[in-house]
Amino acid sequence: MKGSDAEQMAAAYLLRQGLVLKARNYRCRFGEIDLIMSEGKQLVFIEVRMRASDVFGGAAGSITAAKQTRLLRAARHYLSGLGSMPACRFDAVLITGVRNPVIQWIKNAFGE
Repeated sequence: MKGSDAEQMAAAYLLRQGLVLKARNYRCRFGEIDLIMSEGKQLVFIEVRMRASDVFGGAAGSITAAKQTRLLRAARHYLSGLGSMPACRFDAVLITGVRNPVIQWIKNAFGE
């Protein structure tokens, strides 16, 4: 399974949970945000990670402090283009396994 497949799986899962897709693979000079969605009036920046197993920290262990910093900077860039500042949070969708993937949605996974 490729990263784009994992992002599609995560987006479909979150849409079923009632979130609304705003942007996919938002890129700027600071980095990339896999999914930008809204839940009610809150803007949600989502990092999608997939690993075949939990060995070596699994999907959660792959979201390093450096990656979090890049995500925060990219989110600030995205927010700078909006007219007003909505409430926002950073979530992670962790997908483990290939044949029978398990999806874990972590709200407020990190932030500043």
